[in-house]
Amino acid sequence: QVQLVESGGGLVQAGGSLRLSCAASGRAFSTYAVGWFRQAPGKEREFVAGIGASIPSAVYADSVKGRFTISRDSAKNTVYLQMNSLKPEDTAVYYCAARATIVVFTSTSRYPYWGQGTQVTVSS
Repeated sequence: QVQLVESGGGLVQAGGSLRLSCAASGRAFSTYAVGWFRQAPGKEREFVAGIGASIPSAVYADSVKGRFTISRDSAKNTVYLQMNSLKPEDTAVYYCAARATIVVFTSTSRYPYWGQGTQVTVSS
C-alpha cells in the first residue's frame, strides 16, 4: 500500500516553469513505477510522463517532450515533474500515480494508487 501527495501546482504565465512533487508514504517506493497524468476540464485524463522503478527510465507524452522532465529521489520517496516552457494548453489538474512494477504504463487503468491532484494554470 502506498499513499501519494502532490504539491507544487499554481498559476504561472506562459513560458514559465513549475516543479511538481509527488511524495509517497509506505515502504519500498523505489520499487514502484510512477506516472504523472493530467486532466483538463471536459477532457479525459491523459498520460504526461512516467519513470520506472529500480532503473529509472523515463517516458514522455509527445506533447511535453523537451519541456518536461521526470525524476525521482528514492531517499526522499519523491518523484518530481519539472515543467518548463509552459503553455496555456498545459492547464489541468495534475495527478501522480504508482504501480508496484518496474516498467512505466501510459494507461490510467494500470495504476492502483493515485494522489489527490494539484492544479496547474498557465495564463497567456
